[in-house]
Amino acid sequence: MAAASSSLVPQNKCFIALRHLQHRSHAAPIIRLPCVQRQRSASHLSLFSSSSSLGFSMKTDYRPSPFAQAAAVRHLVGSVTRTQGLRFAIVVSRFNEIVTKQLLEGALTTFNTYSVQEEDIDVVWVPGSFEIGVVATRLGKSGRYHAILCIGAVIRGDTTHYDAVANSAASGVLSAGLNSGVPCIFGVLTCDNMEQALNRAGGKSGNKGAEAALIAIEMASLFEHNLK
Repeated sequence: MAAASSSLVPQNKCFIALRHLQHRSHAAPIIRLPCVQRQRSASHLSLFSSSSSLGFSMKTDYRPSPFAQAAAVRHLVGSVTRTQGLRFAIVVSRFNEIVTKQLLEGALTTFNTYSVQEEDIDVVWVPGSFEIGVVATRLGKSGRYHAILCIGAVIRGDTTHYDAVANSAASGVLSAGLNSGVPCIFGVLTCDNMEQALNRAGGKSGNKGAEAALIAIEMASLFEHNLK
């Protein structure tokens, strides 16, 4: 019987026999499923040729993205050396003046180092960090400045007043930039104590006013020379 069955099998096909054992005393029927005979080739990709017997094709040739072929992708970056003609305003909080004065000095030193002329810098004093945003907005909309540097110091106290002022100062500076279209740089310290603030106003952590001035120069240059 086995010989007769094997004679009915085509020569170019192979069959898989699956025997399901449902019970030891009963032999389950043999189910024969056709399978495609694997072709032996030097390249495994031949199994996925366009004339594959599996009924689908796969492209194996690689075509790079048109972006990879572009030879002139532009990268726009502000410069800290092209400062001629750039004008800046600095809005400074008088509250915690022992800190903000040192931040201002750091900013003015940086502007001088990068060849920003003194006559191109205006310093505007406000009572506290809460008032910085509205003044920065007015200065930005005046059209006289290429960037506004905002300097203040908010130090945590015993009440939640710190959170309200710190959050309002940050959102005020952000809104000033968005509403005026002029870069407004956040140079307001938000510290837990006076020691932390002094460390960031020329102490062991550097001078954040100087760092903010450098950002103001780069952003002013970016807007003036690349984003007009």
